[in-house]
Amino acid sequence: MLPRALKIGLSARLMHNPPRELGFRNKTLQYLEQSIAHWIMAHGALVMMIPTISSNAEVSRRGISVRSYVRELDGLVLQGGADVSPRSYGKEPMRAEWAGDIVRDRYEMELIHEFMAQGKPVLGICRGAQLLNVAFGGTLYQDIPTLRPEAIPHVDAELYDQLQHEIEFESDSRLSELYPGQFGGRVNSIHHQAVDRLGGDLVIDARSREDGIVEAIRWRGGGYAMGLRWHPEFHSADERLLDGSPIMLDFLETAARMRDASA
Repeated sequence: MLPRALKIGLSARLMHNPPRELGFRNKTLQYLEQSIAHWIMAHGALVMMIPTISSNAEVSRRGISVRSYVRELDGLVLQGGADVSPRSYGKEPMRAEWAGDIVRDRYEMELIHEFMAQGKPVLGICRGAQLLNVAFGGTLYQDIPTLRPEAIPHVDAELYDQLQHEIEFESDSRLSELYPGQFGGRVNSIHHQAVDRLGGDLVIDARSREDGIVEAIRWRGGGYAMGLRWHPEFHSADERLLDGSPIMLDFLETAARMRDASA
């Protein structure tokens, strides 16, 4: 009998009070961006988007909880999207437009803690990497140009995912093991926040070559948690960019080992 396909949970992006032209009023949409789902699926895993679970919702009275979802899944991928709220790491927003989405922060941090408590791997992409750092007690630069003015541009509204730069792997990093013979690579850049104080038991796996901004983090504990500041799911269309397959295969192989060990 063939082993069952891995079931990977994908955190939802949230759209509060969507515009009327989408056909909803005073509602919240929960959705995924298809590239990240297809990136996971292209490596043989099934993708399940995990909806938020409100404490006063009807589902709670049915006994459905975050723990219920995590029991049925083999790993978690955190999507990119809205800023992490500074209030999630004990600071006030420096500007109103940097307030972020604290509702999503709380939802995803609960997912992070529950997946790790159940011994299942977590992979954070862009915003997901930032939130992973916050979940481990770290802080963020609310805006790179403001707080790190010497840095190269890390976001450009016109270029979007066509903005690129070089990264360097740390010598003892997991990334250096996944890409033998390489010292780094070229990645896209779609973020104006970045890791400031590193969270507890996290290590840096990669930095931006030109300015040292943290580009990848990893938990050094007994499980698996990794965060990437770039979007590897957007790399397949450009051969100059770092191939994301070794990272996804490493994540899925870890998920399979952890699943089999607990069977």
